[in-house]
Amino acid sequence: MDNSVNGKTVAITGGFGSLGLAAAQFLVSRGAKVALIGRGAAPAGEALPAALKDAVCLGGVDLVDADAARAALERAAEAMCGLDALVNIAGAFRWETIADGDARTWDLMFDLNVKTALNASKAALPALLARGTGRIVNIGAGAGQKAGLGMGAYAASKAGVARLTEALAEELKDKGVTVNAILPSIIDTPQNRADMPDADFTRWVQADEIASVIAFLLSSDARAVTGAAIAVNGRV
Repeated sequence: MDNSVNGKTVAITGGFGSLGLAAAQFLVSRGAKVALIGRGAAPAGEALPAALKDAVCLGGVDLVDADAARAALERAAEAMCGLDALVNIAGAFRWETIADGDARTWDLMFDLNVKTALNASKAALPALLARGTGRIVNIGAGAGQKAGLGMGAYAASKAGVARLTEALAEELKDKGVTVNAILPSIIDTPQNRADMPDADFTRWVQADEIASVIAFLLSSDARAVTGAAIAVNGRV
């Protein structure tokens, strides 16, 4: 069996963030071609890691807008002469209690965590189905299985990502496209370190460790895995 991603074309939403860049570098190091899609402006060439100098970068894309998502995925597929896989990393986090919070936060979390993955997946489907061996990997969260204090809206949206993954996997299981989710605990990123300065960072999961699981799910070795929610916890 071949667990390589060599030669595969992969679109990554949230591609300019810490996990997006780590996943892109990991996949490129193993021979993949990547398109990075982000809401913010695309980084200038010199601002990207050297390994990503040939990456397709599509900035200013609001994936909450279905038309914008469709245009971006079409551009990514055209630039890379097809699309083998989509990795949905785009998302956001908010902490607030229900008593002191705002119901609009629940709408925001649904938009940024669920609707972005939904719209990107729908937009990528024609290209993935054309390949016959397409892959979708969604980044959920361990919190989507049990909400902690102040994490109601976020956890509910990440539970939505898990249900989206399961439903789409069922739709596509006879069409050659697999759909899976990764459920990280706390990822070791600069933002998380800033937000939790007193934590033991060594216990958190590393971005490269998540990228390795992504690469497996994109490979032919994972062709029988679909509708799965895989916890990647580090030592949390």
